[in-house]
Amino acid sequence: MSQAQQSATERDDASIIDELMINGRRAMAQFASADQARVDEAVTALCWSIYKPEHARETAKLAVEGTGLGNIDDKITKNQRKNFGTLRDLMRVKSVGIIEEIPGKGLVKYAKPVGVVGAVVPSTNPCATPVNKSMMAIKGRNAVVIAPSPAGFKATSRVVKLMRDELEKIGLPADLVQILPAPISKSLTNKLMEESDLVVVTGSQNNVRNAYKSGTPAIGVGAGNVPVIIDSSADLDDAAQKIMASKCFDNATSCSSENSVTILDDIYDDAITAMKNVGGYMCTSEDKEAILNNLWVDGHLNRHVLAKDPDVFADVCGLPELAKQAKFFMVEDEGAGKDRPLSGEKLSLALTIYRAPSIEAAMDQVQDVLNFQGMGHSVGIHTKHPANAQILAERLDVVRVLVNQAHTFGNGGSFDNGLGFTLTMGCGTWAGNSISENLGYHHFINITHLVKTIPEDKPSEEDLFGAHWEKYGK
Repeated sequence: MSQAQQSATERDDASIIDELMINGRRAMAQFASADQARVDEAVTALCWSIYKPEHARETAKLAVEGTGLGNIDDKITKNQRKNFGTLRDLMRVKSVGIIEEIPGKGLVKYAKPVGVVGAVVPSTNPCATPVNKSMMAIKGRNAVVIAPSPAGFKATSRVVKLMRDELEKIGLPADLVQILPAPISKSLTNKLMEESDLVVVTGSQNNVRNAYKSGTPAIGVGAGNVPVIIDSSADLDDAAQKIMASKCFDNATSCSSENSVTILDDIYDDAITAMKNVGGYMCTSEDKEAILNNLWVDGHLNRHVLAKDPDVFADVCGLPELAKQAKFFMVEDEGAGKDRPLSGEKLSLALTIYRAPSIEAAMDQVQDVLNFQGMGHSVGIHTKHPANAQILAERLDVVRVLVNQAHTFGNGGSFDNGLGFTLTMGCGTWAGNSISENLGYHHFINITHLVKTIPEDKPSEEDLFGAHWEKYGK
């Protein structure tokens, strides 16, 4: 283990980051001549480091123990499924040498590394996310330095050790993947952002803002607060099953977890029955008050409730015994905004329920929710009318509109939709982000354009101005 991996207590931030950068650039120099096959071997090794069943379970257990968020079985699934899907995507694309030729335009594109990547990861995904980002970074022949959350440090450091071991096993430098040493601090993370060649941040919006302020090219993501519509044409049983599976996955730690569902009046009772049938508990007015009093403490989400199992949520909130048998908790509400905290992201098994008289009113309700929190991220709709989904996509300023899908499983890529697998979802300028798509390997490469001459492609003045002259005169 290098000096940079040792305790940070006796060294200043600058010297720690300097050593990490030196190690990373040295590793990149050794990796620079790798061809596509060798790069793909490295990416596969990183994926296997967490996909391996005993590693997936070990790191999932460490994550739950360290952060208190989510549950082990679902984190195992996340460790494996997300990274397996990402590996599928990465094995299908070029990232070394010539990656595209366009003879008609005389263009040849060459991929080049971006440099040492500073990758900030959240406490909600301290294992799956660092591997996911490392796979994408290594695909571009970069090195990466992981900045974990303090609570997730033990789990993340174990994952980094597993990745380093796999790299060494295939004869590559372990320092292609490094981690900030303990104790993790804001100042150390900020120094990493300043000195890296690219920063990619998932999680805290404070970290996202700091990344964009760092002076380093940065990719940050927006806050989630997914609203979903069930319209009159929906298959209610299918919608309920998908909403339950998505909401309950890893105890709602995902930014793509449904936080509210807006149901049209004419199918409201049947939709609620369908959700009760899959484990939803409909809260009374007294239950709602108890949740409001316990889900937030002094204006902040209560860590004793966040991403906890349903029986723990019910117990902490003081809900009836019947509620402790439920999988998730439906709370009826109206409106959205600061005075309506249930309209925001809850990182818990509380699901806000709205009702609307029409699809137009439902879309207005979704817009109100996004105006309060989650603009740019995503929405979902359960419908048999494609036009309703199309209108939603046309009207709302979000990057993703999912149709008839379990949001948590589809939003970051799925085997049955066309989105790229990722754990980092850009939300566009609507959320102050630099990308409006799922993070992918192409964000980790620079491109050199070889430009050759082609037959002149110059239209006449009449071609370009003719319509304007005819309509407005010269």
